[in-house]
Amino acid sequence: MHENQASRLKIERRRKRSQRLLIFAALLVVGGTSLLLPPVRTRISHRLDLLQTRITYLLNPPDEAVFVPEGQDEIETIVAETMQALTITPIGTPTATPAPEDTSQPTIPPTITPTPLPASIDLRNQVTYVHQHERWNYCGPANLTMALNFWGWTGNRDDVAKAIKPGESDPEKNFIDRGKSDKNVMPYEMVDFVNDKTRFAMLSRYGGEIEVIKRLLSHNYPVLIEKGYYERDYTGKIAWMGHYLFVTGYDEAKGVFIVQDAYLEPGENLQVPYPEFVDGWRGFNYLFMVVYPPEDLQTILDLLGEWADNDWANRHALDIANAEISTEEGIDEFFAWFNKGTSHVQLYEYVDAAFAYDYAFLLYAGLGQSEEGETAETRRPYRIMWYQTGPYWAYYYSGRYQDVINLANTTLYEFIEDPTLEESLYWRALAYLAIGETGNAVEDLKQTIYLNPSFTPGRTKLEELGVTP
Repeated sequence: MHENQASRLKIERRRKRSQRLLIFAALLVVGGTSLLLPPVRTRISHRLDLLQTRITYLLNPPDEAVFVPEGQDEIETIVAETMQALTITPIGTPTATPAPEDTSQPTIPPTITPTPLPASIDLRNQVTYVHQHERWNYCGPANLTMALNFWGWTGNRDDVAKAIKPGESDPEKNFIDRGKSDKNVMPYEMVDFVNDKTRFAMLSRYGGEIEVIKRLLSHNYPVLIEKGYYERDYTGKIAWMGHYLFVTGYDEAKGVFIVQDAYLEPGENLQVPYPEFVDGWRGFNYLFMVVYPPEDLQTILDLLGEWADNDWANRHALDIANAEISTEEGIDEFFAWFNKGTSHVQLYEYVDAAFAYDYAFLLYAGLGQSEEGETAETRRPYRIMWYQTGPYWAYYYSGRYQDVINLANTTLYEFIEDPTLEESLYWRALAYLAIGETGNAVEDLKQTIYLNPSFTPGRTKLEELGVTP
């Protein structure tokens, strides 16, 4: 079986190489031989890369791919039985397996202060807007720069990016081009950067609500959230993508948050109605993050209230997901089940998480593609595994190593134009190790370090294996 898997991967790589030959041939036809002149190519390289991506996705549409976990044939029966018990109660119990990417700060019992909130807050005069343009995938660095600059940090978006998305270990590429392959900066990377590389502190929580965001804002603590949205991307399609937002105010009378959007033009001081804000937020299990001076920790914990307890926040996120499973449909029902899995992972309930992800992927397969007449909200959010790694945690710590490998293969070869997601490569490596394929594992781990020299898990695992990174 594993030999067949290796053969399939070789076939996939050959197919990718053949597609790239077609792409480059098309580029030459479209652009002519003048594109080969270095001065011309330098000026238009960004557009060439976008054209290459469009052609790649045209040849291999990512929304056609579907991941099917092993044993999913029985999942609908299990779900039907479980739904009868809804309120959905946890199926399993926490296990003593390693913790997920927990980037939260120490938990201190909250002090509840039921002070009435102001009718509006607007911190725009204290915010220096930073956009993400002229860079590859700079949403994370741009937003984190705004959050840090708010507190007096003097660095810029490139300073952040050099630490959290340094890009490929290729000296032939300039800094900007090296970062192209890093499709996303994970929340834990941002939290670790602030806590380890600056004099400030940062914490994150799942299961956020509008009121806790307003409470932080009312005491002059702006908030970062991760959200999904629908936009015409560089493939030319309206599709779901992940995005960070810097939330800097609210207006209760208008029912809006005031946000800084690093992507949109103009993106400063946009007003987002509460329902629209929540709809986008759902795609990331209501994750929120806040930067603060470390001496303000107790103030932050007081403002968080019950969210100061990270375990409570994860349980609350699970409650929200369970409630939305009963009320949402289409892509939002998919997100609810995916969030259920994510919350179980955060609580170390990996078998329950795997079950939730199984059903989420079944719902995903039932969503549409990009046919004419479909609304964006019914289409498959194929980028979901660019941004979130919970399914890998769940399947790996449930002993479902082949599902880890199969999901990584689908993500690396179907959901993305190039296999450049270091997180997917890392989890595939762990699964390879678990089934005894050490050579394949080492190859994947080395690739994680090539793609992101700051990727500590890959480097650490190689050292444990006695391999020089």
